[in-house]
Amino acid sequence: MATRPVTRQRKRGVSVARSRHAPAATALTSFDDIRKIAHALPGVVDGTSYGTPALKVGGKLFARLHQSMDCIVLRCELLDREILMQSAPDAFFITDHYRDYPWILLRLGVVEKRVLPELIERAWRLVASKTLIKKLNNEC
Repeated sequence: MATRPVTRQRKRGVSVARSRHAPAATALTSFDDIRKIAHALPGVVDGTSYGTPALKVGGKLFARLHQSMDCIVLRCELLDREILMQSAPDAFFITDHYRDYPWILLRLGVVEKRVLPELIERAWRLVASKTLIKKLNNEC
């Protein structure tokens, strides 16, 4: 089976794989990838939300596996959400349920692993305490 080359689109530092038939060399995402990256941030713990695996800091949710099991629900500022959805609609979207809330859905297997740290850190910063944010800033 022939695969199409993967083209990438960049906006605000986000690169996404544009083809679902990308070569294996393109490092695509899973919830485990997101979990590993998130646990590098201070205070992150595993939990559950709506019966699916979730990531929390200080008891506050910032990422979880969607109940459909094919995407991630990620905390996101509303302006950033609009920019992400416009720049890569095949990777980022919302449903009517999330329209009025600061969350975005990220399709697994579409966004490359290398862009996850920034997305996850942004989500984490939206709910982390000032003390934990200061701790992370001092580590950098």
